[in-house]
Amino acid sequence: MQDEDGFFGEDIAATYDESSADMFQPEAVDPAVDVLAELAGDGRALELGIGTGRIALPLARRGVTVHGIDMSRAMVARLRAKPGGDAIDVAIGDFATTRVAGTFAAAYLVFNTINNLTTQDAQVACFRNAAAHLRPGGCFVVEVGVPELRRLPPGQNAVPFHISPTRWAFDTYDVATQAMSSNYVTIVDGRAEYWSVPFRYVWPAELDLMARLAGLRLRHRWEDWTRAPFTSESSRHVSVWEKPAD
Repeated sequence: MQDEDGFFGEDIAATYDESSADMFQPEAVDPAVDVLAELAGDGRALELGIGTGRIALPLARRGVTVHGIDMSRAMVARLRAKPGGDAIDVAIGDFATTRVAGTFAAAYLVFNTINNLTTQDAQVACFRNAAAHLRPGGCFVVEVGVPELRRLPPGQNAVPFHISPTRWAFDTYDVATQAMSSNYVTIVDGRAEYWSVPFRYVWPAELDLMARLAGLRLRHRWEDWTRAPFTSESSRHVSVWEKPAD
């Protein structure tokens, strides 16, 4: 059930790091931090949807001043409890509209978090909010998957991405509205527990238009944080838009 923390309340926050353990490994974190530290340079960085600090904490250890926005007090409490977490300023609120003081060299959204905004209007507002926080020449970075619609045969709307004796997970897609959801069924003590999170999937070209509406222009698009080329076979992308210096 959704609470004041959205879909990332205490029950999810309590096990979030463990359930996403692969994304906390150095091979997943270090390349992202390398890119973001380079883009931030001697400036500040703003993470939209900072969560438990998977990226913010190692980025701060690189000497970058990091600020965050997140709706979930429960997730932010986990960030605060980690070494260095209490030194990161976090505003509680919707990252599509919440403002913090000052300007930033880089703003970023990672791990499909742009899809947590479930309407096109909210996603457009997010780009405008990010742009408003950037100093001239600053960059907005988004890491997000490419919708896997090619895996949908006629008449099917679900794509499984994890199957084991105790856990099943699948995404559902509505190609008419771009609504999707990630669904999880977990067996605990012989009983099934179900959890679902709604998203809105978005195409790279659509993101480019959102960026243009916000006064940003595309600088880079890679397949991943290692800066591998983005191709028609890429399942995700890391895109960097910049705010013109003039």
